[in-house]
Amino acid sequence: MHAPRPTSAQAGAFGRPEQVAGSFAGDRPPPAPRPVPPPPPEALLRAFGPPAPGRSGLQEPPGGRPGRRRTATGPWWKADARVDPWRDPSSPAGLGAPAVYDDEDSQPGPVVFDPRGRRKVRLRDLSVRLTTLVVLGLLVVGILGGGVGWYLTRTADEAPLFTPGTTLAQVEPRGTGERSPVSDIAEAVIPAVVSIEVRVGQAGATGSGVVIDGENGYIVTNNHVISGADGVEGAEIRAVFSDGSGSAARIVGRDPASDLAVIKVEKPGLVTAELGRSGDVVVGDPVVAIGSPLGLAGTVTSGIVSALDRPVRLSGEGTDTNAVISAVQTDAPINPGNSGGALVDASGALVGINTAIASTGAGGSIGLGFAIPVDTMKRIVEQLIATGSAVHATLGVNARSVTDGTRDGALVLNVEPGSPASQAGIREEDVIIAVDETPVGSSEELSVAVDARQPGDVVTVELVRGGSSRTVEVTLGAA
Repeated sequence: MHAPRPTSAQAGAFGRPEQVAGSFAGDRPPPAPRPVPPPPPEALLRAFGPPAPGRSGLQEPPGGRPGRRRTATGPWWKADARVDPWRDPSSPAGLGAPAVYDDEDSQPGPVVFDPRGRRKVRLRDLSVRLTTLVVLGLLVVGILGGGVGWYLTRTADEAPLFTPGTTLAQVEPRGTGERSPVSDIAEAVIPAVVSIEVRVGQAGATGSGVVIDGENGYIVTNNHVISGADGVEGAEIRAVFSDGSGSAARIVGRDPASDLAVIKVEKPGLVTAELGRSGDVVVGDPVVAIGSPLGLAGTVTSGIVSALDRPVRLSGEGTDTNAVISAVQTDAPINPGNSGGALVDASGALVGINTAIASTGAGGSIGLGFAIPVDTMKRIVEQLIATGSAVHATLGVNARSVTDGTRDGALVLNVEPGSPASQAGIREEDVIIAVDETPVGSSEELSVAVDARQPGDVVTVELVRGGSSRTVEVTLGAA
């Protein structure tokens, strides 16, 4: 098979020029001569030069090789001296095969030394046989120790469970031996405080009450305690006294506007609570609360008067109570069931009827309890005992609390037609800011200020209308 002939184009591009006979042009410049290194110094030739002809290995030391001696300490008497490079520098040298171990795990590891040059013994340096012996020894010791402990616990005698004739020592009183004032107060007042049990069908409730007229069997309590039984057929109200005896009770009268009520029992010889005066109570006075919180009759707690004339709105919690009271605030613990119970001062005189608590939602005491002042209680109860109902002064407006950032007041939402406010010219959207020069900062304060008066009293009401203030005189009505 012959190669194809090149085309004229290929021959022109890759062919040999006609004037060139060989592979390369004849006028190609010759290569540059290589530099010849200078000979080594004579000293290097004598030290490192090749040995004389017929000799191998290193050169002879200066002065020639010493004669061979066959002594006990000399190496040249042994048969392998000529092949030992450490004995004969001129002997041949070579590498042997690597060491072979039967077990890969038995290969020796690196030797470790401590800073003082002593060899460290590690667990992996120990043999398998020694390690097995150590482990077996530990197991035997553990089994023996556990067996001995179990045997001792099984055979040891137990201490006797009972010790006849045992007496416990008591220390002598460290105090003066005087009784606490609260003890004297509780002893005097507890007989005048009763537990009130209300049953309507299958439902029941408990509260507290205070005997205010032991001769006639009158007991004051809160309206929301007994209102659910009023007018309900088959409902029962029962008063339970401190000696454990009980008596059925009847409703004398109740007042949802003040959350007060009076019941009557047919039981002679009741202990009557002594009534104090609201004007004698000051903030910081010690007080004692007595009642039946959570159904626990005769419970006594103590504290102080935290504030006076605190406007508090009472919702009634499912009853018809709708009241705003000017309360005595106390930090004596009060809980559900204390309602209607006594709040007494350091002399044991009644200064309030426990009515409400402030709570964070759990329903328990957080140190904010409220009581109806004794003067208010006396005024309402006397009306209930006399007529079965109570009369309150009224202005005839509905209001809510407002503020403009600098002044608070009660915004009039609506005015009842023909009411005292309507007759005095009070209009809707007026803001009442004072009653008889007593500042009014909320709708609750307005209710308290009006309720403190009697029907027919003439009061001066200051209000703001259209950005300017004015005063009007109002003759309070009755409700």
